[in-house]
Amino acid sequence: MTSYTLDRRETINTLLAERKDTLVVTGLGSPTYDVHAAGDRDDNYYLWGAMGGAALTGLGLAQAQPDKHVLVITGDGEMLMAYGAMATIAVAAPSNLDIVVLDNQHYGETGMQPSHTGQGIDFAKVAAASGFSETATVSSNDDLQVLNKNIYQKASGPRLFVIKVKAENLPRSLPPRDATFIKNRFRRHLGLEVC
Repeated sequence: MTSYTLDRRETINTLLAERKDTLVVTGLGSPTYDVHAAGDRDDNYYLWGAMGGAALTGLGLAQAQPDKHVLVITGDGEMLMAYGAMATIAVAAPSNLDIVVLDNQHYGETGMQPSHTGQGIDFAKVAAASGFSETATVSSNDDLQVLNKNIYQKASGPRLFVIKVKAENLPRSLPPRDATFIKNRFRRHLGLEVC
């Protein structure tokens, strides 16, 4: 198992610095804490207790809001649970959906047990084989700067980027945990009726 040096919070701060009106969906646990630590916003859709749901939530949002860029930020554990989502997303082929997988090669929410990515599972290769228009693995600051320059550019189909980050448990930055509040705030941001 390889150790990586990218700091997840600094990485998320870098990625979100230029997001403008991008809609962000976060995966369960640390990705939610990381995005919240970068700044709570009405266009952040935090998932609680929906492990494996971030990528497909992002797909549904991308299909419902075709004029908006949708960025899913999730972890390797959650993407492993949603492995089949990559096939569904590739077939749907939205050009406004990007998925960022923060890969620390561990299940951070359940005790830092090693995950499958440390044993050779490569999400970028799986996504490419499934038909994503672009994939990459980011493991250095130079790679991160290239990704940050390109992630907000128009794409021809869904893209998936794996960012290799340090395996560490950082202090939690907790957004609201009220799912109805998060949903209604997000809907209001989109100009939709709150129900």
